[in-house]
Amino acid sequence: MVHLTLAGVSEDGKRLLLVDDTGVEHDLDVDARLRAALRGDSSRLGQLEMKMDSVLRPRDIQARIRAGETPEAVADAAQTSVEKIMPYAGPVLAEREHVAQRAQRSSVRRTAGADGARTLGEAVEAHLRAEHVGPDVVTWDAWRREDGRWTLSAEFETRPRSGLAHFTYDMPGNYVLLDDEDARWLVGEVIATATLPAPLDDLQQARARRRVSLDDEELPLGDDAIGMVSPEPETEPPAPEPAPEPAPEPVVEPEPAAEAAPEPEPEPQPEAPVRRPVRKSRGRASVPSWDEIMFGGGKPE
Repeated sequence: MVHLTLAGVSEDGKRLLLVDDTGVEHDLDVDARLRAALRGDSSRLGQLEMKMDSVLRPRDIQARIRAGETPEAVADAAQTSVEKIMPYAGPVLAEREHVAQRAQRSSVRRTAGADGARTLGEAVEAHLRAEHVGPDVVTWDAWRREDGRWTLSAEFETRPRSGLAHFTYDMPGNYVLLDDEDARWLVGEVIATATLPAPLDDLQQARARRRVSLDDEELPLGDDAIGMVSPEPETEPPAPEPAPEPAPEPVVEPEPAAEAAPEPEPEPQPEAPVRRPVRKSRGRASVPSWDEIMFGGGKPE
């Protein structure tokens, strides 16, 4: 190894002038890596070296890991190896593990009617104990979403059920929401939709309504029932009463002339009035006419 000694700085200040033991002069560019090395900032120096080997910046690598991507997927996107990105991915993976553990100590926002206000970890452990399974069958993970909340996942495999449950973790509020059926099963909530009967079609609904109406309304028995269901007899409206006829005017005969002697004539008899037939009304007695009242006589048949 050649030992170099600092001899000075170039006129533009961008290079260091060095000389070896034999007197041969050398120069060294003053860049960000040299400045980081002189300050003793090894992390900054590693990031600068990473830029030479990866198409992704360390900040982008950490952002993708925090959003839930695996180190293998990020290494492929960066066109480098997993070992090269682990110095930047490692702290973020530790952060995700810490959030997943913290979320298990938060309260569960449960549906109306659910008993108890236990934490997520307690609810999961109690349900798995009822299924004769230990809590170690669940693998927890978390990643941050764009809205600032965290998505919590729980991969489990048991004899009655296996799946991947998802929760929404609100860190400021310290509570979790159940996002899917696997999450509801994992905390022991009964899935109500599985026990609902199949909906009835139109014909079945009509028959059900008919059965209810017959159960609610009891028909009477005997003559009362016959009277309620028999149709009422149709009755004709009563015929209007005939208007009374005016009395006949008396016939005045002209007096005989003085010069004529006629013999006394018999007093003329009034003419019999013409009877008008009276329309009979069914089921009601007829009213006698004015002629019948004045002159008597029976009702014509």
